[in-house]
This record gives sequence, C-alpha cells and structure tokens, in this order.
Amino acid sequence: MSDVLEFAGVTVVRGQTTLLDDVTWEVEEGQRWVILGPNGAGKTTLLQLAAGRMHPTSGVAGVLSEVLGAVDVFELRPRIGLASAALAERIPGDEAVHNVVVTASYGVVGRWRESYDTFDHVRAAELLKALGADHLADRSYGTLSEGERKRVQIARALMTDPELLLLDEPAAGLDLGGREDLVRRLGELAADVDAPALVLVTHHVEEIPPSFTDVLLLRDGKVVAQGPLEITLTEGNLSATFGMPLELERRGGRWTARARVGAGTVAAAAAS
Repeated sequence: MSDVLEFAGVTVVRGQTTLLDDVTWEVEEGQRWVILGPNGAGKTTLLQLAAGRMHPTSGVAGVLSEVLGAVDVFELRPRIGLASAALAERIPGDEAVHNVVVTASYGVVGRWRESYDTFDHVRAAELLKALGADHLADRSYGTLSEGERKRVQIARALMTDPELLLLDEPAAGLDLGGREDLVRRLGELAADVDAPALVLVTHHVEEIPPSFTDVLLLRDGKVVAQGPLEITLTEGNLSATFGMPLELERRGGRWTARARVGAGTVAAAAAS
C-alpha cells in the first residue's frame, strides 16, 4: 500500500447499529480532504479508524502502508497527528501550554518525570508561534479561550512531525472571529507543500479552509459522493447529504450554504 489511507469496503458495527457501511476511500500524499455530513453520519468513526484507534468490523483499512489488525497500533499512532474533543478533554487544566505541546513527543498528556531535549522545546515553541499562540506558552491550558485551545491542540498534533494530520471539528464552539482566524491558519497550513496529508471533519462548508483539495460526503454511514472539491461539492450532493434542499455558493476560495427558499421535498433535493 502506498496511499496515506486506503479503505476498501470498510464497515463498522457496534451492537445493532451500523456506523459505517461499505466505505471505500483513498487519501494520497499532499491531499487535503474535508469530510462533511450531518450528526450521526459516521464522520468521527471514520477519523478514529484513520487514527488507528478503532478497527473495522469488516473490510480492509490501510493506514500509512500498514493494515489495521496486522500492525502494532502503538507504533503506528505516533506517525499520526490527531486533534479531537476526546483528546482535548484529557489535557489537565493546570498544565502549561508549552508542556501541552511538548508532551506529544512521548505521546502522553501531562508532564510527569519524562525529560525532553532542546530540539523538542524549540519545536514546540516554533509550532506555537506558527499558530499564533507563542504568547500563551506559560499560561495554564485551563485559562485559555476555546479558540486559543484549538490552536494549542493543533500545535500538539503537529509536534511529532506526523505523516498524517487528522482534525475532528476544529472550529466547533468558536465564535465568528475565532473560527475565521482558525480557518485562515489552517488554509496556510494546507498551502504548505511540506505539510502532511490533512483530513478535517466538519458539519459546515463555511469551515472548509482555502487550499483544501478533496471532499468526502457521508450520510447514515454511507458515502454520498467523494472526489475533488471543485467538482464534487455541488448543490445536489450537499442537499442529498443533509437531507434538505440547499443553495451553495463559493466566493474568494470560501464556501457558504443555506436552505433553498421555497424548495420542495428532500427527494427533490437529491434529484437536483
């Protein structure tokens, strides 16, 4: 396997619920993917598979040229940068921001007795600066605003120089200013040819950063459409994904969507 991610017929079942249903999807080096879909579509489940934190019930899930179920995930996970709400909840509120980032070198949350060399500290400082959070280095994580926390989490996800960066709803909970600042910074990261392959999960097209290349649309655990952003993110595909007639507009490299005024049924949306 040469792709960053190579999923073939992947299905995830928990109890009587099918979270993902026969998903086939590939991510190559240099691509920047956004995963769009409503609540319960299977977006976070797909990201957990990509992070090596879940195994498929059936199908083959290839991650960084390894196959889940045939690789030691504890060796695989350090090659993947992950920023998610579940991980953020584990960060101690009294931890200094610099330590939140540098501890990713050991894959731990919270300083204990481990030691770090000069390179680790310099890299943590550089990442915080790149994300506009260097002035927060000595602050306690628990005192930060939601926008500041999101930037610190992304810096932490980049600490190990990952081959794949996964961002699960990074703009969730942010106000308009915080969202726009984060989207701008993610756009700059996506435009960097040296940045790892990126996969970002969101509910909102407004949160798609510039320079993202591809989109995967999910509904009820199934793929509605996937492919290059320019040709795949259409009003018809988006309407079918969210189950209502939607209007889609792009301006200045950014997208907006809203309900179509006076439109008919969900069936009409899927047929449009």
